[in-house]
Amino acid sequence: MSVFKYEKDQDGIVVVTMDMTGPVNAMNAEYHQAMTATLAKLESESGLNGVVFASAKKVFFAGGDLNDLVAANPDTIEAFYQATESMKAGLRALEKLPVPVVAAVNGAALGGGYELCLACNRRIAFDHKSVQIGLPECSLGLYPGGGGVVRLTKLLGVEKALPYILESKRVTPEKALAAGLIDQTVNSIDELVPTAKSWILAQEDKAASSVQPWDKKGYKVPGGAVNSPRNGQLAVMAPTMLHQKTKGLMPQMTAAMDVAFQASMLDVDTALRIEGRQFAKIATGPVAKNMISAFFFQLNQINGGASRPKGVEKQLTKKVGIIGAGMMGQGIAYVSAMAGIEVVLKDMTLDDAVKGKAYSEKLLEKRVLRGRMDQIKAAAVLDLITPTADDNDLDGCDLIIEAVFENMGLKHKITENTESYLTEGGVWGSNTSTLPITQLAEASVKPENFIGIHFFSPVDKMPLVEIICGEKTSDETLAKAFDYTMQIRKTPIVVNDSLGFFTSRTFGTYLDEAAHLLTEGVDPVRIDSLGRAIGMPVGPLQIQDETSLELSRKAQETWAEMGVTDKWGNGDVIRRVIKDMITDNGRGGRYHGGGYYEYHEDGRKNIWPPLYDLYFKADYQISDQDIKDRLMFRQVIEALKCLESGVLRSVADGNIGSIFGIGAPSHTGGFIQFVNTYQHADFIKRCEELAGQYGDRFSCPAIVQQQLESGKPFA
Repeated sequence: MSVFKYEKDQDGIVVVTMDMTGPVNAMNAEYHQAMTATLAKLESESGLNGVVFASAKKVFFAGGDLNDLVAANPDTIEAFYQATESMKAGLRALEKLPVPVVAAVNGAALGGGYELCLACNRRIAFDHKSVQIGLPECSLGLYPGGGGVVRLTKLLGVEKALPYILESKRVTPEKALAAGLIDQTVNSIDELVPTAKSWILAQEDKAASSVQPWDKKGYKVPGGAVNSPRNGQLAVMAPTMLHQKTKGLMPQMTAAMDVAFQASMLDVDTALRIEGRQFAKIATGPVAKNMISAFFFQLNQINGGASRPKGVEKQLTKKVGIIGAGMMGQGIAYVSAMAGIEVVLKDMTLDDAVKGKAYSEKLLEKRVLRGRMDQIKAAAVLDLITPTADDNDLDGCDLIIEAVFENMGLKHKITENTESYLTEGGVWGSNTSTLPITQLAEASVKPENFIGIHFFSPVDKMPLVEIICGEKTSDETLAKAFDYTMQIRKTPIVVNDSLGFFTSRTFGTYLDEAAHLLTEGVDPVRIDSLGRAIGMPVGPLQIQDETSLELSRKAQETWAEMGVTDKWGNGDVIRRVIKDMITDNGRGGRYHGGGYYEYHEDGRKNIWPPLYDLYFKADYQISDQDIKDRLMFRQVIEALKCLESGVLRSVADGNIGSIFGIGAPSHTGGFIQFVNTYQHADFIKRCEELAGQYGDRFSCPAIVQQQLESGKPFA
């Protein structure tokens, strides 16, 4: 049976219904064979008046096969280029058919799926929110290499096409129609093919209707070529702005912009060849491999439940109690209510709890103003949150999440006083970022029902939840926490118990190494600049100002009380900085009047001038590369230690957790994947160099040597 069903009606219109092996239609060897055979049949068809491409799947077309793409490597670059060009030749032949071709889009058309649509003369889509249209390749370390950059630039012009390409935008049919990505929408799937046929029949000159705009003589790209005088500012500013955003670490975006620029000036066939050559370099390079591995395979592995205990029935959270209506608690309340969960938001006073609920009210108002939600739905979400100061209102919760200060005694007291309000089999979660779950669970009468549920700030924006299992945490409790995390549309990683767990412990090394550099005499501006240069979203001094130096001080005090000071390494340097900044100068961070930076009412900020008097040494010599490696390697080494000691349960959790929770540079594919790309032997050698010059904190964990000897990457 053919994977492309071919049906010709009495009007001479052929409907090609794609129904490939597997759950989706994909641009692979099977597709290539089917498309080649279908084109041959169409080209020899007598009495042909038009063609409609439809899908038998829920998804119209899913794009390229990422298994093939992640396997590509520089040694096979020429073969890869030829294979890609052969695939693209089919789309070029499709748009050169002497009759009009219509894409009848019933489901998502992303990447190669939308590139197929672009090769058609008309694009008609089912107008439903489940239908997504766009080119998401740049978010996977690639760019649309099947003609997508060239054709979209030819269709919309450089300025309008680039955001869809570089930002990997996915839009609904309504927005796609308004932007010119498609030509028409219909209200039901059943209308798609009849509407497509009607349009074909309405074309008096079938041959003229079959010619793509960019193949017509004298066609000019909307907005003009990038080298035209009117685009002078775009030609200069766009690459500059892109480099500011990506720090030159995202080669796929630089290449995509270059191809779009050239597509605006050259004929379509020349531009397509340039697109293909550049795509072969990008697809066989390390960034593509890293990002496909992380953002597709490992993310799907995690969201697919790889870390969830098998054989435990799915559990729906119906009523969640949140103790502590501060920054974290109010965010947890919002995302829970947005998922349709009844929320009890408790604090010491009713006023404090009401203020916590007001946070959700503010976010919902913004959604209504932006047209993302209607007033009735917003009111319904807000009604799910009950602010209270009364413990009795927690009665009947099947999940309670404590979100108070990082103080063991306080958390123990809250557990003892309110755990009894849980339903039979209910779960207690602590939103702690550092305190060991096993010790926190000592206050619980049911430690098997106790688990860590670590959110990241701001909760409504950050996609990750770190779930931490204590020594006695049961599989049922883990499954409950995992299911709740999925219910609120977050990505869960599961780790084992430890002081600081994975994310806080690893992130702390970024801040600690910045403190080392600062006290050695490096210019603070240079430290933050080079932190961003490695791909971290914010420099280490700035991010510590945002999270507050005061928080670091409290953490040091808590660990001292627990008797675990310096458990993960010597903290003398960070303690010195805390003394200098907070004890001696009252500089606790941005929300304590300022820290490393001074903050002005007009939004400006600058380094606090006395910081130079405290630390800066104009004659201190260190290379930019050493600074960058120190800031990166400290984090990677700590992540490896977490994997080695079993805190991390999987490489996928380490990579996704580091990207979504810590801000690890996307192009690396995560901190563990960074070692694969760097190469194990080279990583060991560089660790030895750094350790020899800057200290034992750069000693390479033994797990890297073991992996080198196995001949396998971390996976």
